[in-house]
Amino acid sequence: MIEFVNPGMAVAHPLPKTMNVSFEFFPPNSEKMEQTLWQSVGRLAPLSPSFVSVTYGAGGSTRERTHTIVNRIQNETGLTAAAHLTCIAASRDEVDEVARQYWANGVRHIVALRGDQPEGDAVYRPHPDGYAYASDLVAGLKSVADFDISVAAYPEVHPEAKSADDDLDNLKRKIDAGANRAITQFFFEAETFLRFRDKAAVAGITQPILPGILPVTNFQQVKKFSALCGASVPEWMEALFNGLDDDPGTRKLIAATVAAEHCRSLQAEGVSDLHFYTLNRADLAYAICHILGLRPSTGAQSKAGNN
Repeated sequence: MIEFVNPGMAVAHPLPKTMNVSFEFFPPNSEKMEQTLWQSVGRLAPLSPSFVSVTYGAGGSTRERTHTIVNRIQNETGLTAAAHLTCIAASRDEVDEVARQYWANGVRHIVALRGDQPEGDAVYRPHPDGYAYASDLVAGLKSVADFDISVAAYPEVHPEAKSADDDLDNLKRKIDAGANRAITQFFFEAETFLRFRDKAAVAGITQPILPGILPVTNFQQVKKFSALCGASVPEWMEALFNGLDDDPGTRKLIAATVAAEHCRSLQAEGVSDLHFYTLNRADLAYAICHILGLRPSTGAQSKAGNN
């Protein structure tokens, strides 16, 4: 397969021989949602994901719930848990202590993020005694222990970035500080990721960049998400979901088809690692992985399914 980096320059990417997946979950805020979370973890565990990550809420609002879920996944399910950790509302000493606790509990993978301000506070303000930005956090974590660190990347530019080049420079700073990989914000057209991947390579970024995949079932919700994070929603997608507000079954079928085709387009360009934003629901992610040829490991069982 050939993709064009810039006029007069093309790069060939072989088809991947294997596919690796990872899944993101968020801390539930009710008993019912917690049951759904653990059912989803148990459902996806047999696919042997590279890791499963657990998010922080804006302003670090779910900090304790995140810690509890990460530690339980790491110690009870046989999966590799990745804990989101942000710079928001905490001093360096507090963040370092959280990191040391994770290391003591066997958690080796951190998703290091600047983080979002609490709702209603639109301007980012670093903690006076904290890590100012994600690149600082990455360097600090590496000084605590030899963590496996993932960071965020934005194929369509972070909403607060001055420019695409400035945003790419920021990603390079995070990688140079010690990050092992980047995980992108979701996007809906393969070319968006492929162009970004090529620009990153030209900028000297050699660590893996995992595309973030968000299966769409609630189109109006996704439009809101996209407006907040700077992701564009193509017109063809809006047309696909038009008239289906009261037809969840059809929406789900379309969502699986569209996302699977999206992933296949990426695979055709040599992408072998996919990161799924599950929204704590396993059915779509599992179906998409099945379409892509991923099957449960022989005899794979997870204690998570019993929780």
